[in-house]
Amino acid sequence: MFKTISLLFMANIFMTYAWYGHLRTLAGKPIWIAILLSWGVAFFEYCFQVPANRIGFGYFTLPQLKIVQEVITMVVFSVFAVYFMKVPLNRNFFYASLCLVGAVYFIFRK
Repeated sequence: MFKTISLLFMANIFMTYAWYGHLRTLAGKPIWIAILLSWGVAFFEYCFQVPANRIGFGYFTLPQLKIVQEVITMVVFSVFAVYFMKVPLNRNFFYASLCLVGAVYFIFRK
């Protein structure tokens, strides 16, 4: 379980940058450069995501694995948005987190 979660964190760091990092770092560059860089970064995301899913599928059910990945995505995205993209932290982050807690509850309950 720890290995899956660790790999998912790494995958999401790369994917969050691939999807959104270019908005800050490549804002003045042509879109094709942003696309190529994002594809290159996404390659590393897959190097972590695919093993995480293979390992995790032996421990989690498929829906549980997906919800774990979504929670990790939102944690990574929130940190990225606040610290890298300078998005102000507000109560909507808290409300979104409560919704994710609900999703975790319902997908993991017996």
